[in-house]
Amino acid sequence: MRIVYIHQYFLTPEEGGATRSYYLAKGLVEKGIDVELITAHNKSFYDLKIIDGIKVHYLPVSYDQSYGFLRRIFAFLFFVHGARKWIKKIPRADFLYISSTPLTTGLIGLWAKRKFALPYLFEVRDLWPDAPIQVGAIRNPLLKKLLYGLEKRIYKHALKVIALSPGIAESIRKKCPGCTIHIIPNFSDTTAFYPAPKNQRIIEELKLKNTFTIAYTGAIGKVNAVEEILDLARISQEHEKDFQFVVMGKGSKIPDLLQKAKQLELRNFYYIPFGSKQEVSQLLNVADIAFISFDHLPVLKTNSPNKFFDALAAGKAILVNHKGWVYDLVKTHELGYYYNPKKPNETFRKIELLARDPKLLESMQRNSRKLSEQHFSKDKAVEHLIMVFNTKPSKGNFTGGAYTLTA
Repeated sequence: MRIVYIHQYFLTPEEGGATRSYYLAKGLVEKGIDVELITAHNKSFYDLKIIDGIKVHYLPVSYDQSYGFLRRIFAFLFFVHGARKWIKKIPRADFLYISSTPLTTGLIGLWAKRKFALPYLFEVRDLWPDAPIQVGAIRNPLLKKLLYGLEKRIYKHALKVIALSPGIAESIRKKCPGCTIHIIPNFSDTTAFYPAPKNQRIIEELKLKNTFTIAYTGAIGKVNAVEEILDLARISQEHEKDFQFVVMGKGSKIPDLLQKAKQLELRNFYYIPFGSKQEVSQLLNVADIAFISFDHLPVLKTNSPNKFFDALAAGKAILVNHKGWVYDLVKTHELGYYYNPKKPNETFRKIELLARDPKLLESMQRNSRKLSEQHFSKDKAVEHLIMVFNTKPSKGNFTGGAYTLTA
C-alpha cells in the first residue's frame, strides 16, 4: 500500500509540539506501508528529508500564529497550490490521507479525486469553520456560508472521515449523515512520557522548587485560557501555601499572561519557553497535577488536546477547566477535578486536599497512566488507522471502539 500523507504543520519529537502525524506516518512505515508526506516550513526553499523511513517534502510556505486573518488565508492557499504540484510529480498513491486544520487542505482532496480519481481520507483535528467563527475571527455572513458549504463538500467526497473525538464525530455526522466516520483521537506517547520520581537536578535546571506543582504545557493562544491558572496561583499565595504554578509553551498570549502575573505580584508562578518533547516530559515529571484548559466556547469542548494525552502517559492528576470529552474522561476514570473558573476558591480547596492526601493523588495518577496504556497508546492508534485503510466504507458508519469512552 502507498499513502501520500498531507499535513501542513508536520513536526518531529525533536521540534516539539503536536507530533501526531509523525507517529502515525512512522507507524505505517513500520507496518510495511510506503508513506510520502507533504508539509511546509518557514524557509525560502523546497527540501526533502527521509525521517524514520518517511519521505517528507517540505514546501516553502511560511506561517506563524501572529499572522492576521488574510495572511493566514494566503498561507493556506499557497500550501494547497504547492501540494497539488507535488502530487502530480510523485508516484501515484493508493490513498491520500489529509489532515486538517486548516480546512483548506480538503481542497487538495477534492482536486485529486476529480483530476486523478484518487480517493482521500480526511482527518478532522478541530471543527473548522466552527472554531474561527465562534472565536470571532470570521464574521462575514457570506464567507461563513461559503466555508460551511466547503466543509460539507469535503466530508461528502471523502472516502472516510477521521475524527479526533466523539464530539467532533457527532458534529460531522449531523453535517454529513452519509459519511463513514472513524474516531482515532490523539494518543499518549507512553515511551517519551512516563511516571517518574521528582528529579532534584531537573528541578534546579528549571529553576523551580521541590514542592507541590501544577503545570500547563502547550499553546498559549487566544483559545487556550491559560491565564485562568493565575487565579489559582493568586489564591495559593494569599493562603501562604507552598504551591507553584508553571507554564511551558509558546503563543500570541504570552505577553498578556506575563503582564497579568506581574500585576498580581505572583511569586509562585513560573514561565518556561516552549520546549522539545523531552523538555515537556521533564517538566511533567516535576509536576503533581497537569492543567488542561481551553476558552469557554462550545466548539472547544470537542477538542482532543495533545497536552492531555501527554499528561496521561506521564501519570499526572488532571485539572480541566471545560466540560467536554476530556472532562467526561476525567470524571469517569477518576483522573482529577473540574476547575470552574468562576469559582477558583472551590478548586483551590480541591488542590489543597490532594496536597494533603498523597494516597488520593497517587490513585488519580495511576488511573491516568492506566488509561493511556489501555486505550490511548500510539500503537493502538496505528492499528486502528490501518484497519480504516483496509475496510470498505459503509454509508453512515460510525466507529470508535473504546475511544467513545464517556461518562
